[in-house]
Amino acid sequence: MAENNLEFLDLPKEKFRTSANKLLNECFILRKVKNTDSDYYYILNNRDAFDSFFDLLGYELIIREDLGVIALYNPFGTGRIQLKKIESILLLILRLLYIEKKKELSTSSDVVILVDEIYDKYNMLNLRVKLDKTTMRNALRLFRRYHLLDNRGTDMSNPDTRIVVLPSILFSITSESLEEFYRESQEKLSKYENGGENDGDSADEEADED
Repeated sequence: MAENNLEFLDLPKEKFRTSANKLLNECFILRKVKNTDSDYYYILNNRDAFDSFFDLLGYELIIREDLGVIALYNPFGTGRIQLKKIESILLLILRLLYIEKKKELSTSSDVVILVDEIYDKYNMLNLRVKLDKTTMRNALRLFRRYHLLDNRGTDMSNPDTRIVVLPSILFSITSESLEEFYRESQEKLSKYENGGENDGDSADEEADED
């Protein structure tokens, strides 16, 4: 962790400010996302400066070059997005689908799913609350805003729409390995099915909800 290092003051203020705010406000910076790729490389090339800056704010800068993801972690638990219960369930389903699909793909391949696969997973839980198209559309738009997914269709509530689940989904709740992610997701989904979770759940993306 950087201490008493203010070398970020030597960088051009506008570009530094833009990239730092994008990371704070949008949760994740990804190499493969069109509107964050330049910020990804800028932060990567100036990681010591960004590390010292976010250290002053109480954040840990996480850079995973193998996944092409830059994220923030706040050990104090602040700056988290408050999700509705159904949004938390959909987030867990997306993470579960990512893990299942990734096991079948090469390291560099995108994880592409159909929205219908999300509906199927949700319906398997036999929850009392039905998943309608408006709820699905709003939740997926929220996740896209925070760079957890990207869509390849116009209507994200349409079962035939293809979406790309981004590797940042693995950082929505921290764990150590894909297997641990898989087990954790199944356990939490089981709790939801049995009514064991509260209506309001906070995800671990480090950003403030508007």
